[in-house]
Amino acid sequence: MNDQNKIYLFDTTLRDGQQTTGVNFSVSDKMIIAKNLDELGIDYIEGGWPGANPTDNDFFSRDLNFSTSKFTAFGMTRRPGRSADNDPGLNALVNSNANTICLVGKSSSYQVKSALGITEEENLLMLSDSFNYLKNKNKESIYDAEHFFDGFKNNKEYAIECLNASYNSGVRWIVLCDTNGGTLPNEISEIIDEVKKVIPSEKLGIHAHNDTENGVANALAAINTGVRHVQGTINGLGERCGNTNLISLIPSLVLKTNFNTNISKDKLKSLTKISNTLSDILNEPKPKNSPYVGENAFSHKGGLHASAVAKDPSTYEHINPDLVGNTRNVIISDQAGKANLLSQLDKLSIKIDNNELSQILELIKQKESEGFSYDVALASFELLVRRHIGQINEYFSLNKFRVTDERRWNAKGKLVTDSEATVHLEVKNEEKMTVGVGNGPVNAIDSALRQALINFYPTLNDLKLSDYKVMILSSDKGTGAITRVHIESTDDSKRHWTTVGVSSNIIDASYNAIYDSITYKLFNDLNN
Repeated sequence: MNDQNKIYLFDTTLRDGQQTTGVNFSVSDKMIIAKNLDELGIDYIEGGWPGANPTDNDFFSRDLNFSTSKFTAFGMTRRPGRSADNDPGLNALVNSNANTICLVGKSSSYQVKSALGITEEENLLMLSDSFNYLKNKNKESIYDAEHFFDGFKNNKEYAIECLNASYNSGVRWIVLCDTNGGTLPNEISEIIDEVKKVIPSEKLGIHAHNDTENGVANALAAINTGVRHVQGTINGLGERCGNTNLISLIPSLVLKTNFNTNISKDKLKSLTKISNTLSDILNEPKPKNSPYVGENAFSHKGGLHASAVAKDPSTYEHINPDLVGNTRNVIISDQAGKANLLSQLDKLSIKIDNNELSQILELIKQKESEGFSYDVALASFELLVRRHIGQINEYFSLNKFRVTDERRWNAKGKLVTDSEATVHLEVKNEEKMTVGVGNGPVNAIDSALRQALINFYPTLNDLKLSDYKVMILSSDKGTGAITRVHIESTDDSKRHWTTVGVSSNIIDASYNAIYDSITYKLFNDLNN
């Protein structure tokens, strides 16, 4: 493969993906996702819009130390009536930690006049001024040509003028956006062939939306027509029907074409885990029917299918599921499970023998059958292993707890809810009973535990529960369903960890997750 075959992958999960209805990433969420993308080998990670909200400001202030990816900030061209160097939005981008900046700008005459309410000439000046400004600041720049395909169909000449304005201003990539997602693959190819007459294909990219279920198909059509930069999201997140799904596009490129990417076949094995991790972060069920990574992608139910696959998997499988980190549901490979487990244990510097390895694998399978999931809750996974091999001290034991909630009108006529928790513990051969109050039962339990433990373990003073997620695992049982709780924690050392608790009682599940969080904190504080 040569450089002409190199495809540059641009992930916008943390920006365009966050525009999905119901999605709102915390800084901790963004850090987990970004780390996974960097390890995978994504060329550009678009972290968000600095200056637009406190979460993105916080995220862009972090020192992420990417090994392969370019940290990219998103924003818009200068505003009408302002100079580029006097535009607060552009300056927020330039002053961020990002070395690459992606600017969205109109490329449709209709959108310029109707949505922006400015002249075509002013829009062209906004493009050229903004990208010249970034060039003078030594920033790599990307032009997201918004509404390009619709604009081209409506006014070809002006759409091309917009591309030329950015091209002549030193932009690195010109990304053709199917913003409304209504363009079909044959149209994508035909229009890009026209664009290539004025803009070199090695400067072109594609940003497709999935409103006709053609997000991946349109990206592949664009690549085959000559573009070398592709934008998309993990699991196809994005506004309305989503964006090009990189989880589907990447293995198709790596395994089925002669194009080159930064993603090796070895790294490709993490794809299922990355997809599942995002689902866990969003507190959503893992998409079973997703190509390559879904639970059903390599499931074989029919007798004929199962019989054939047992003889030769290629009879009903287009690839080996191991290539993308997935598994076959007919043939269960214990060796594959052990390999995954050994990889995690190696990261934790835990050495165990084969007998213990088999025992732990069976224990994990048993816990997962009960509703536990360790894809995100790696702190609970580590504690599970260390408990099994006798490396964890139980720093306290719970005798019982009680939680009460009160809903009332206060003296000012305002409706309020109060929670109170009483815990009975044994700590270092002492019995402790404390009462905590909070803005909910989980907060009250956490408060009561802290009060009981703080004199024995002062480092708990800096423990913070930063996020709390609940998933109902058996919705058919209504209010009696099994509940999974994930709790994210952090402390002053900037450690972040996630724990999991499972129970038919949501408060009990929450306590179990809090217990693991405190234990993980104490284990690291007292052994490092």
